[in-house]
Amino acid sequence: MGLGLIAPHGGQLIDRVLGNGSPGVYDGDGPAIVLTERQQCDLEMIAVGAFSPLTGFTGQEDYDSICDRMTLADGTVWPFPVTCSVDQQTAEAIATGRKVALLDDQRRLLGYLEVAEKYTHDKAKQAAACFKTTEEDHPGVKVLISEGDVCLAGPVEVVCPKYEADFAEHRLTPAQTRARFAERGWSTVVAFQTRNPIHRAHEYLTKCALEICDGLLIHPLMGQTQPGDIPPDVRMKCYQTLIEKYYVAERTMLSVLPAAMRYGGPREAILHAIIRQNYGCTHFIVGRDHGGVGKYYGTYDAQQIFDDLPGEGLGIAPLKFEHSAWCTACEGMVSAKTCPHGGETKIFLSGTKVREMLAKGEHPPVEFTRPEVADILIASIAK
Repeated sequence: MGLGLIAPHGGQLIDRVLGNGSPGVYDGDGPAIVLTERQQCDLEMIAVGAFSPLTGFTGQEDYDSICDRMTLADGTVWPFPVTCSVDQQTAEAIATGRKVALLDDQRRLLGYLEVAEKYTHDKAKQAAACFKTTEEDHPGVKVLISEGDVCLAGPVEVVCPKYEADFAEHRLTPAQTRARFAERGWSTVVAFQTRNPIHRAHEYLTKCALEICDGLLIHPLMGQTQPGDIPPDVRMKCYQTLIEKYYVAERTMLSVLPAAMRYGGPREAILHAIIRQNYGCTHFIVGRDHGGVGKYYGTYDAQQIFDDLPGEGLGIAPLKFEHSAWCTACEGMVSAKTCPHGGETKIFLSGTKVREMLAKGEHPPVEFTRPEVADILIASIAK
């Protein structure tokens, strides 16, 4: 992994991929589970080490500790149970100690779960602890409620992390990003989490962070999101165009993150930070309402949670940024920390307003988004 790189969360970078990770074929022999989209994302994250130190799906002791204390049973910080839950009938047909085939939604073999235990999925407890709400209008709670009532726990062995993976050339594992950081001589790397195109305020944050780090990892989430999000191929084109025209190539890397969004606000920010530490990053940008949705979390709850982590906390350092915008008086990007002027000098646009402008073929102000990005979004809407 090279000298000078940050240690993975828990101290060891996990690898649960068998051999060269070639696709496998389920022969129909023995028990099998068809994983949900969320579970498929989680399996890949476990397999490649992005969820280090996890080696499999969460057991009950860890489950209860995560919900109650936001740590694994051994005290390591961990924000969400990572479960393989099935319905009662399926669970009854699988004996503890058996190896179960894990299939995707086309019944292709992804890997195996060695079932060490089975336990009841306490969804109400998990929702209240991890999402701070049990309302099914919350997208994370909605997915949780839809899952099975019994959790199967145990280590996994993965034959193929993902069939027909999108953006394969940018789908780097933690071991691969660490190797590339070392090749470039980066010992400090800042990660930027996004599931949207990067607008001017986000560009400003990443460049501020890059001033104090050797390199920048733009790491868009390309796993399960929610309806209404901009399609992955459109987002990738936006990222690539922006990096080509407005970032220093030798200091910037683009890699996709195959994780599922949980929309857990503060706990989501912790998970995103842990993941980036495993990918080799030393710093992580935490902005306004990171990982949030609707009105479920306070504007800066996701920043404040880093100040009160249990145990030894995390190795990665959060970079906490306030809301940024273009100030017509300052003639540049600013935040409340750097600009003395009132809100009337700021160029703020709601997401609804931006979508309306793009749908009409209109470009938002250049102070809000780069014109090249607007061109891509307008073209995608016109299709």
